Amino acid sequence: MRQPVWKTYKLYIGGKFPRTESGRYEAVRDSDGSLVANVSRASRKDFRNAVVSARAAFPAWSGATAYLRGQILYRAAEMLEGRAAQFAEELEQQGLDAAAARRDVVRAADLLVGYAGWTDKYQALFGTVNPVAGPHFCFSTPEPTGVVGVLTPRRAGLSPFIEAIAPVIAGGNTCVALAPFEASLAAISFAEVLHTSDLPGGVVNILTGQRAELLPHVAAHMDVNALALWDASPDERRQTEEMGAANLKRCFFPQLGVGEMVETNPALLMNFQEIKTTWHPVGS
Repeated sequence: MRQPVWKTYKLYIGGKFPRTESGRYEAVRDSDGSLVANVSRASRKDFRNAVVSARAAFPAWSGATAYLRGQILYRAAEMLEGRAAQFAEELEQQGLDAAAARRDVVRAADLLVGYAGWTDKYQALFGTVNPVAGPHFCFSTPEPTGVVGVLTPRRAGLSPFIEAIAPVIAGGNTCVALAPFEASLAAISFAEVLHTSDLPGGVVNILTGQRAELLPHVAAHMDVNALALWDASPDERRQTEEMGAANLKRCFFPQLGVGEMVETNPALLMNFQEIKTTWHPVGS
């Protein structure tokens, strides 16, 4: 009998697929207990390498036109739909039934299209012209925060992962995302979609690993400007706020309820934006 060639899913850092520097892997098994694949267990050093890549990619990505960012996200949706069968199969291997897996992949593509559309519109929605008592124009406009750490929802499926990272990068930020083992196969396969969709290397970095192990390093890292911790427990929230306070890190704690459908939400974009106010004299 032929022995299957089991796939080992690597990390995605700086536009490349390196092995974890720790050499650690965890087995992913289906509902019958059969081995499906091996998934890398990222270490603190892997995370630090990912932050370096995200910081290096930030100037070009934040300076790119909103139109270009939208086109890249839309291209990722096109490629995701082209590989829908593969993603559905991976989601089935991690516990979703066939119908739910297909719906989740469609929803993930729809989220990418939705956020692609917001890339050049949220500025008008959340920016403003301020009334002032004097001969000046005063404009307030959103600008990207920088490098964002994203600990994605603990829920099987690709769409919760997309919901967590899409508003971050649509607004011009770069990110380091930690995917839960419950959805690790589809998340790393999605890195292959990003890799071939013209997204610059380092804009999205994807790690798989233990949240309890990596959360303290994400919260304490001095070059991570913001942190989105999805589905945080009370203890995780307290730990994040205490450690993040030392470096003035913005911390957000979105919740995704059981059975809740993820939606495109432009307000999520603003979690990772700073408001810049500009004054300009009125010409004579």
